[in-house]
Amino acid sequence: MKRYVNARLDEEKPIFNKQRIDFSPPENINFLVVCNKQLCMSIGKDTVLRLDVKKPDQPNEIELGRKDEAKVYKLFLDPTGSHLLIALNTNECLYLNRSTQKVKTLSRWRGHLIESVGWNKSGTENNTGLILVGTSQGQIYESEIVFSDGSLFSTNPDQYFRLVFTLEEDVSPAPVCVLEIDRVFEKHFVIATTPKRLFQFVGRVPESTEQQGFSLLFSQYSDKLPPFREFPHSLGYSDVALYTSKLRSSPSAFAWMMGDGVMYGAFDFSRSDSSLSDFKIWDYPPTINMKFSKPLSIVLTQFHFLLLLPDRVKAVCTLNGEVVFEDIFPEKFCPLKRMVKDPISGVTWIYADKAVFRYSVERESRDVWQMYMNMEKFELAKEYCKERPECLDVVLAQEAEHCFQKKKYMESAKCYALTQNYFEEIALKFIEAKQEEALKEFLVKKLSTMNPSEKTQVTLLVTWLTELYLNRIGTLEGDDISKQNLYTEVRNEFRRFISNPKIKECLFNNRVLIYDLLASHGNLEDMVFFSVIMQDYERVISHHCQHDDYEAALDVLSKHKDEKLFYKFSPVLMQHIPKKVVNAWKSMSKKLDAKNLIPALVNYSQSGSTEQITEAIRYMEFCVYELEVTDQAIHNYLLSLYAQYQPNSLLWYLEQAGTDPKQINYDLKYALRLCAEHGHNRACVHIYRIMGLYEEAVDLALQVDVDLAKSCTSIPEVEEDVELQKKLWLKVARHVVQEEKDVKKAMACLSCCNLLKIEDILPFFPDFVTIDHFKEAICSSLEEYNLHIDELKKEMEEATESAKRIREDIQEMRNKYGVVESNDKCSSCDLPLLNRPFYLFLCNHMFHYDCLLQEVHPHLSSFKQNKLEELKLKLAATGQPAKSRNQRKDEDTVSLGKGQISREQIKADIDDIIASECFYCGELMIKSVSKSFINPEMYEEELQSWL
Repeated sequence: MKRYVNARLDEEKPIFNKQRIDFSPPENINFLVVCNKQLCMSIGKDTVLRLDVKKPDQPNEIELGRKDEAKVYKLFLDPTGSHLLIALNTNECLYLNRSTQKVKTLSRWRGHLIESVGWNKSGTENNTGLILVGTSQGQIYESEIVFSDGSLFSTNPDQYFRLVFTLEEDVSPAPVCVLEIDRVFEKHFVIATTPKRLFQFVGRVPESTEQQGFSLLFSQYSDKLPPFREFPHSLGYSDVALYTSKLRSSPSAFAWMMGDGVMYGAFDFSRSDSSLSDFKIWDYPPTINMKFSKPLSIVLTQFHFLLLLPDRVKAVCTLNGEVVFEDIFPEKFCPLKRMVKDPISGVTWIYADKAVFRYSVERESRDVWQMYMNMEKFELAKEYCKERPECLDVVLAQEAEHCFQKKKYMESAKCYALTQNYFEEIALKFIEAKQEEALKEFLVKKLSTMNPSEKTQVTLLVTWLTELYLNRIGTLEGDDISKQNLYTEVRNEFRRFISNPKIKECLFNNRVLIYDLLASHGNLEDMVFFSVIMQDYERVISHHCQHDDYEAALDVLSKHKDEKLFYKFSPVLMQHIPKKVVNAWKSMSKKLDAKNLIPALVNYSQSGSTEQITEAIRYMEFCVYELEVTDQAIHNYLLSLYAQYQPNSLLWYLEQAGTDPKQINYDLKYALRLCAEHGHNRACVHIYRIMGLYEEAVDLALQVDVDLAKSCTSIPEVEEDVELQKKLWLKVARHVVQEEKDVKKAMACLSCCNLLKIEDILPFFPDFVTIDHFKEAICSSLEEYNLHIDELKKEMEEATESAKRIREDIQEMRNKYGVVESNDKCSSCDLPLLNRPFYLFLCNHMFHYDCLLQEVHPHLSSFKQNKLEELKLKLAATGQPAKSRNQRKDEDTVSLGKGQISREQIKADIDDIIASECFYCGELMIKSVSKSFINPEMYEEELQSWL
């Protein structure tokens, strides 16, 4: 569906807009120049008016002060707008700088009528740089003007004035009408015109070299004529206009107004012979009367040149040579005198005797696209309508139709895809022309321009393209070698198409339809490729497995590392390539849950295949020893594999698993039953020991090896239980005596276990055994008993002696006393000791009762502190005053009768707590060394008290 309407809704402004300047000069305007928004004009006989276009209300009039008949012939203004040259008809030239009101005479220029000046673009406000000056006699001079206002020693502005070349026409000098200078890639290009000729000078000019200047450039043509273009007719003058797209860049186009018409074209500075290229001649139309209405001057814009006639302005398009604009001036302003363009601002100025007009250019390139399109220069046409999609659509449609008519169907398809023309019409057009490849290209390009939100259209294009690709692949598929390269190219193109991320969502949503298309064409390889793109790896792996390509299936699994697919396809793959499957499992490391792979291992381990069983054991060992899997199912399954197929590894596995039931990962009961079924008795003994069934372990070990049974009695758990250890050794001894009937080995058991005596194992021997076999053992046992009796006697004697010494010490302590003087003081409070109840220690330290209690209490344990408080309460309770002695005696008697503690006993208990040792000399003082001076619980309170 078309989205644009080819119509202009708003009235557009014309490209060239004229505006008359509100200015009425007192006298006729002789000449006008403008550059860099600085306008200068000659009015009357000797007045020069300067005006800044940005400040039109501040004009500046300067009188030349000439008393003779000299008149202004021409004005020349440099690109900066700072240097003004005033050529007089008396063959003189004046200089005026923008920063001064004083006019200076250029003495070296006297005697020449100046026709043209070639300005240097590198000039500054005070220095023009090297410039060229053309005269009416065809002479070209080189000069440089330096402005130095306010210096002590005033010098002439013109530094020098040197002849460098002379132009001729028909062997006679001709006026130099125009001079243009430009510098490109360290080369200087000079264009000079006479009324009938246009000369070109190309060469290098050293910068800032006063001695040589342009001499090197023009000296190349001392013996030969420079390149020039000549036309037969002459206006008596000529004019050149240049177009420069950017400030201080090189000009890109030119237009030369001469007697036969206007020659216009482009610059090509890479050429060595001539820099002018692609030029055309626009002949003056018959409507221009060359006698009474000659062209006066010319201005060049990007796509037009403006030609000034005495009564009108014509604008001619440089693309097709057609007059696109004509502005006829009222008769009161005629004749027009000259037209000039400000190269900096791009504004064109026209003046008559009493009026000044200004032309501005509005969107000059608005219709250029159409001209280029009509010229079949479609790339340029598209370049100039980028910001106008409705125009771009017209250009693309025209280009597409042009290519279609030229049978360039592929190019046509690419262009049609970018247009908004009806999709159905374009598709039918290629179908009727039987151009399937072009149709495919159109659909591909159209798809690339579609918005993802247009899901229906995208689906239609994707399915249609898929069908076209599959048809093309089907026609090329075969044994024809000549088509093989094309077949490969088309297939790769199709795969790139379905791999395009922009249509991935569409393909995913319609993958069933695409699968059906691929299946209907029997294209299994591309179906697999499409499945990979859709990440439908299950379908890919199933395809490989159906075609017995198990390694390819495993490669897909290994590449995409999908755990669910591993669980699903491992049983099939394990049947055919067990070793590679296990390697793939190991590469997945902990991403796979080994518990979910057990069905694949169990299924084929039961079939008896040696390779599969070996690989199953290898993977289980990898899980247990490298991944350190603790799942009980994994350990149980590895245990079962060891028990059935690798019994040599069974006992080693059990031993390295440890003996702590809490840290063992396999099921002990399952392992015991499994080992018993397969007759692995040593493994059973190990498991019995772990389970704490030592008697069963010894009983089973005796069926295997007596040494194994002995090892069961030496484990730490058994050694801690003396009775159990003795019982186990008795089992070993009974087995040795009764089953093996080896008396010597039975006697060896006595030496291995200190708990057994000869009398413990005698009942196991038969009656017919003689005492000779036990003689040594019985004698050894009796000797041990004698030694034990002697040790007991010695211990009894030592105990008796110790009791005797204790009784003597007690008797001595009863007679111990101390002397307290009347002036003795308490060791704590330093007050007289005898004032209150006190304690006297053997170390001669003395304490009041309450002082000692205060010192000792903080160092007591919480239990003793509570006990002390309890005793103090009881003591206070027993200290109530009685009415009479008899009554108190009766109460004491009663209390004793009830079993309560007496007052004396309470005091004794208090003494035991606080006076068991001297506070200064005892253990409490030693322990206090490690305690803080301030109780941590009281630290904050103590800290605040110091603030």
